[in-house]
Amino acid sequence: MARARRTSEFIVIGLGRFGGGVATTLVELGNDVLGVDLNAKNVQVHRDVLTHVVEADATDLETMRQLGAGDFGTAVVAIGTDIEASILTTAVLTDLEVPRIVAKAVSEAHGKILERVGASRVVHPERDTGVRVGHSLTGSMIDFIQLDPGFALVETTAPKDLIGRSLAEAEVRRRYGITVVCIKPAGGTFTYATPDTVVSEGDVLVVAGETDRAEAFGTLA
Repeated sequence: MARARRTSEFIVIGLGRFGGGVATTLVELGNDVLGVDLNAKNVQVHRDVLTHVVEADATDLETMRQLGAGDFGTAVVAIGTDIEASILTTAVLTDLEVPRIVAKAVSEAHGKILERVGASRVVHPERDTGVRVGHSLTGSMIDFIQLDPGFALVETTAPKDLIGRSLAEAEVRRRYGITVVCIKPAGGTFTYATPDTVVSEGDVLVVAGETDRAEAFGTLA
């Protein structure tokens, strides 16, 4: 008989800066979160923020079994400083058959090992933040999100060539090979873009496309 999973409940292991941020955000989004950390100070800090917080050794299979870790649909392994503990915790969650395990890696080698022991998804917060900041420093680009190795989202201010023209008139897709997903006028909020959307000075665009094309569009003045 299939085990009933707590799809709107998450277990976050490691309540440092990254893990604490993930756990707090999940709670703010209306989810229940069990936080686990071996550091008593981190447990105390999050005691009144998360649904439940436990001081425990997540590398111990029996301890995690008693906490009901195997009943959660998603586990986040946010241990960054102790690579051995990160790997062992991911292996424990795999043994408990948690269907989705998201694990933080501090290096490419660490990430590969996490995948091999069962992580469904590996995130590299420091590396990814560096990539985004680097891209945002070029041209008029505000933000850059790599969705896949060859596909990205770029947030950028509207280039002069588009101002006063609709997206259809400017032939954005044909000329630049990207799609304008949404647009935000100066002082306004984002709305979906249509072929009839007219671009004004100061508008912010979010575009999607192949990485090199989206990057090139983001560097236009």
